[in-house]
Amino acid sequence: MTAAALVLGTASAAAAAPKPSESELKKQLAELRTKVDKLITDYNAKRVELAEAQRSEKAAKERLAKAESDFEAARQEMVSIAGLRYQTQTHDLGLLGMPDLQGSAVLTQLQDEQAVLVSRFATLKAERKAAADAAAALITEIRTRSEQVAAQRKDAEKLIADIKNKLDQLIPVAPGKLTGGGWAPELPSGGDNITPRTRLMKAQVAKHFDLKFTVGCYRAENDGGEHPLGRACDFMMSSGGSMPTPGMKALGDSVAAWAIKNGAKLGVKYVIWQQRIYNLGSPGWRPMSNRGGVTANHYDHVHISMY
Repeated sequence: MTAAALVLGTASAAAAAPKPSESELKKQLAELRTKVDKLITDYNAKRVELAEAQRSEKAAKERLAKAESDFEAARQEMVSIAGLRYQTQTHDLGLLGMPDLQGSAVLTQLQDEQAVLVSRFATLKAERKAAADAAAALITEIRTRSEQVAAQRKDAEKLIADIKNKLDQLIPVAPGKLTGGGWAPELPSGGDNITPRTRLMKAQVAKHFDLKFTVGCYRAENDGGEHPLGRACDFMMSSGGSMPTPGMKALGDSVAAWAIKNGAKLGVKYVIWQQRIYNLGSPGWRPMSNRGGVTANHYDHVHISMY
């Protein structure tokens, strides 16, 4: 077989490879998120270990400072011992206020005390060095580990983004899309009184996002908008006209961005959110006038209108 045939054969095999299903992609996404969570958990555990090592090093330094102070006191006693030795060479200790002790006994006692202090100082100094070395080694390990975790997380997040893009590619093209680019009109249908395109969009939003509050689409009052035509839905991010929490605000941001990104496939006409409107026929967010309230200004819900 020729090299060209091999290449063509490989390309054909790759082209014929079945695309992963949506459930397979979601499974991969869940596995990657679990991996990222584990990396973060490991990283935080290492940070806790580092903090503990730093506390141990601080305690060791405090012990060292006391040992150095004790050693200085011992050094001063050594000076005193040297003075006593000099005096005992030519004087009686009784004259020095120590009538019951021999000079050699005094010197031996002081020398023993000094030896104990010096030994304790050496021990504490060794402990401090061991603690400092351990902390330094752990700092190096944490730095290396942090770099590894950051790199692994970056790789995982890239894979997550790739899978999300693949999931978006699986979003079906809504009915009524014209060859020249436009959308054929649709009549509302069903008990929900909305168009097939609106129904598809609503189902896809529910499929991609964990919605916490109600979704309202058709309403009878004719306010000049898309709701009475069955061509719009409001995805609530709070209840009772209250401002959404930061978490629900972030969810609303994601829903709005998703609708804009996939609007060309679904037939989205415009999106309103947080007193701004994004018209897909003229891309870009534009501010809206103040309508006098949280709900009226679309702070508590994402509005998606369809062609």
